[in-house]
Amino acid sequence: MTSLLSTAAQNHTDIAPSNFIQGLFAAQVLLPLPEFLANMDLSWMVDFLKGMVKPLAATVVVLMAVALSYMQKLGLGREMIYSIARAFIQLSIIGFVLQFIFTRDNAVWIVLAYLFMVTVAGYTAGQRAKHVPRGKYVAGASILAGTSVTMLLLVLLSVFPFTPRYIIPVAGMMVGNSMTVTGVTMKRLRDDIRSQMNLVETAFALGATPRQATMQQVKRALVISLSPVLDNAKTVGLISLPGAMTGLIMGGASPLEAIHLQIVVMNTLIGASTVSSIFSTYLCWPAFFTKAYQLETKVFYSE
Repeated sequence: MTSLLSTAAQNHTDIAPSNFIQGLFAAQVLLPLPEFLANMDLSWMVDFLKGMVKPLAATVVVLMAVALSYMQKLGLGREMIYSIARAFIQLSIIGFVLQFIFTRDNAVWIVLAYLFMVTVAGYTAGQRAKHVPRGKYVAGASILAGTSVTMLLLVLLSVFPFTPRYIIPVAGMMVGNSMTVTGVTMKRLRDDIRSQMNLVETAFALGATPRQATMQQVKRALVISLSPVLDNAKTVGLISLPGAMTGLIMGGASPLEAIHLQIVVMNTLIGASTVSSIFSTYLCWPAFFTKAYQLETKVFYSE
């Protein structure tokens, strides 16, 4: 991923977002619309459309899936078409946004892009754990904590320079992974406490604190949510080549160089996911219990 984005930034540094914005400003201030359209540099759009030929050709496999869905009467054909069309639009838009950010090489844009990713991830993870009060805020804060701490350590250790072409792709992978882990942790913790309310209340009766009373449920939720990340690290390269490594190799980098980056990425995913998931359990507790150390029943009886 880093290679592909870096190559795109290097090969198209004169492209469009800057030319387009400058041309648009000129049209509004200096030129009438017909003359503006005649003089506007659209080479970036031509290059973009040429590059979309192969992605469009690859939709043949989606059409095959749609046909199979129709034959099997699965009713997924429309959803498949909608999903791939949405993916095309989203990726095209983010491609232009990243191109703009890469050409600016400004820390403010890096931070804004990162916060946008965290916001969307927090909302998505909160939707998964919809029965956790203020779940979206809990998830967002947890993801922010885990990914920011991990990224800060990488920058301080000079693993990555603080530039858009490195920080944004790596942060995106960390945020996406932490989103999944945090959502599962929050949902699993609430469900486990709900199914074992008698055990938790018994622990309270014996004088336990909320942390002591729910220690087993917290451990179980963390183990379940983090196990896929650890399993992926154990089998990386043996079953399939991960995205970052594949992007580097397809971008022309040496497989040995790709391995270096992929090891770093796997380390960051484990670190960010662990911090985010543990942090989310601490933020969930106030919503699960009253100040009198009793279960907040309305949280666990809602459906």
